[in-house]
Amino acid sequence: MAQDLRTYLRQLTEFDPSSVRLVDKEVDPRFGITAYAAALAEKGDYPALIFNSVKGAEFSCVSNLLTEYERIALYLGCEVSDIPRVYGEKLKKPIAPVVVERSQAKVKENVISEQDVDLGKLPIPVHNEMDGGPYLSAGVMIIRDPDSGLINAGIYRHQIFNATDMGVWFLGAHHGGLIYKKYKKMGKPAPIAIALGHHPGFVMGSVSRVQGIGGEYEAAGALMGEALELVQAETSDLLVPAHAEIILEGVILPDEDHVEGPFGEWPGHYLGGGSVPKIRITRITYRNHAIFQDIVASSREHLVVGGVPRSGSIYQTVKEVVPSLKTVHVPFYARMHCYISLHKEREADVKKAAFAALNTEQENLRHIVVVDDDIDVFKGEEVAWAIGTRFDAERDLLVIPKWNGPGGLLPTNWEYNAEGKNTPRMSSAAIIDATKPAPPVVFPKRAVVPREFIELADLQALREPGAEDRGKWLDS
Repeated sequence: MAQDLRTYLRQLTEFDPSSVRLVDKEVDPRFGITAYAAALAEKGDYPALIFNSVKGAEFSCVSNLLTEYERIALYLGCEVSDIPRVYGEKLKKPIAPVVVERSQAKVKENVISEQDVDLGKLPIPVHNEMDGGPYLSAGVMIIRDPDSGLINAGIYRHQIFNATDMGVWFLGAHHGGLIYKKYKKMGKPAPIAIALGHHPGFVMGSVSRVQGIGGEYEAAGALMGEALELVQAETSDLLVPAHAEIILEGVILPDEDHVEGPFGEWPGHYLGGGSVPKIRITRITYRNHAIFQDIVASSREHLVVGGVPRSGSIYQTVKEVVPSLKTVHVPFYARMHCYISLHKEREADVKKAAFAALNTEQENLRHIVVVDDDIDVFKGEEVAWAIGTRFDAERDLLVIPKWNGPGGLLPTNWEYNAEGKNTPRMSSAAIIDATKPAPPVVFPKRAVVPREFIELADLQALREPGAEDRGKWLDS
């Protein structure tokens, strides 16, 4: 059986039944879906949420699915600490997709023709307080490059304007935007499809840092461990995931833009927006009992989904220049940071690793912290400890002026004034060397309990104090 969203949900519930919760009460798509995720997050709880009744919609909705590293490790078949390495190694072994017949494609079980298209029947949330309207946040947009014929896939933000039209917001050198400009220059509409609801390997494969145009389907196959099954689209020559929950088909119009936004993006602020290209949807296909997939915007899920693929890509790049790399981590709580742990053999290793990371993720990384291999980069307190004990700002801080921008999603890439007319600017990046000196220099050792004694500790012998124990304390 081909892997898809439903096979993953089964795997997840078998792994941890409490990780998926159902909401049968009707919710309003305007803040009602994201309110549950926000309320649970305040309690430190991040289950996947399936909403069976969304006001005005004909489909259920899954949200908050990829909020925990353990859920990524589950489908990769590894430990959390090994996610960057395994992810990066899988990307180096792409698996080509295969095309199946229409009769085998579950996403073709139902078809909505052009005259019946109504995006309002999808449970598309308004995520945050000042959002300009409902947004697709987990839709993978698929477009074919007219020059090479290669298919590119990526997640973009899509504001819904009316029953048939939505926007698409491209940032910087997004490959989808570069392809769209080719069609626009020719004065032709760009055929696109948007896949909603699939296995996490497909979703994360679509946002992996793949060199050049195309390659996302192959990356998805590598992450899923099997060839992604594709099927011919209804209205174009595009090949789309055969077992997605929902496929929207349409075109990006070459000469019609529309003002969009604001939208709460992953850094947690309202930036971007303006006039964007308009997409017109002309066909919808979907599975029986389709599940619409949402990523809770500007939330933990948004950060995990964006951060993990970047960790994998950075691992792959850094490992090529510094073979003694242990692992990397782009933390969900600060996706502008990258923590790199390595066994430093020479002083130059730090800068080589840091610049490799910065060049892999040029738009968003602001601070690279390099630590020794005795530091667990998945524990922020250990990274902070390394900075506090092994970093001297005068000699170990490298500031790179005008590295990011101008403009974009990071607030520091803009100049602000009282009139609210913000001006894009460049901003800096920093490399923090929190490593010990390279050999043969001797640095003070870290105080630790010997590992062999830790392993001898009989944790099964622990018990909670009873009444007799508490009585001894009170009587003494």
